[in-house]
Amino acid sequence: MEKKPHFVRREFPPREVSSVSLAFLLAAVLLLNALLYLYVNKFYISSGRAETDPSLCPFGYFKLGAVKNCSPWLSCEAINREVRKLKCVGEGAVKKVFLSEWKENKVVLSQLTNSELKEDFLHGLKMLKALQSKHVVRLLGYCVQQFTILTEYHPLGSLRGLNETLHIPKYKGMNTWHRRLMLAIDYVSVIRYLHSSPLGTLVMCDSNDLDKVLSQYLLTSDFHILVNDLDALPLVNRSAGRLVKCGHRELRGEFVAPEQRWPYGEEVPFEDDLMPPYDEKTDIWKIPDVSNFFLGHVEGSDIVRLHLFDIHAACKKKDPAERPSAQEVLDTYRKVLTLLIREAAMPGTREML
Repeated sequence: MEKKPHFVRREFPPREVSSVSLAFLLAAVLLLNALLYLYVNKFYISSGRAETDPSLCPFGYFKLGAVKNCSPWLSCEAINREVRKLKCVGEGAVKKVFLSEWKENKVVLSQLTNSELKEDFLHGLKMLKALQSKHVVRLLGYCVQQFTILTEYHPLGSLRGLNETLHIPKYKGMNTWHRRLMLAIDYVSVIRYLHSSPLGTLVMCDSNDLDKVLSQYLLTSDFHILVNDLDALPLVNRSAGRLVKCGHRELRGEFVAPEQRWPYGEEVPFEDDLMPPYDEKTDIWKIPDVSNFFLGHVEGSDIVRLHLFDIHAACKKKDPAERPSAQEVLDTYRKVLTLLIREAAMPGTREML
């Protein structure tokens, strides 16, 4: 009787296959994390968002446009001789703002309009000089005798026009939850810088409503944020027992922090001398409302809000001492950005593991 040959089928043990698959998956996750690290660092380092900005010049100097060398701040004589006004582009309680030209570069010339507010104007100049950094608009020159300040021009203007800018065809690609969250991170970075500035802890007092806050900041052409108006930055000095008050009038509304409102009820008329002072935690209270504006209503923005819910709830604590620092808010924002980028890049990874 003829024996039939036996064919033996070789099979890999299931565990071996599973181990190999898991090894490949873990390798992919590690590679993804490395790429994410480089991707996020692109914004914090290579795009000029690092703590040291290589484009900055020594104190008293500036660089503009593609010029490689630093030039000294323009003097009264240089401003009068070399700067040409083009048109008035804005006017506030303190100054008039003119789009101007200097050596074929667009610049901004600010001039005091109300002599009674010259102390505010000079305080703004003092702050602008002392706080030159990647967070602050670039100073190009000034003339104390004529109460004029020359700064860099940013064609996209203040943050009040952000939504309109994002609907321009050229910038529609920027209208994403990711870019909007990056703007919120920039904003909190500015607040963190002011709270730990070279001069000490500074409070952003020109911030009694959302529109006023947005008017204090500029949007750069590469979609970053610079603080532009530094006229009202009082200094908190806890060791000396010095707190601040933002102006001498009563502040109302839910946008300002509870400690900025008159605490003695409607039956007691407001008196500035009786109004208790406060510290920089008023800026923290306002962060959720400003960030809500930045996030807008694009696809994915509600997911970002969900991830920021806890830190925003902490910012809205009635007791200022219980609110987080600007650094803590910034750290949380960055963690959320990294987490959401990772989840968008590899959806379902957690379930696979």
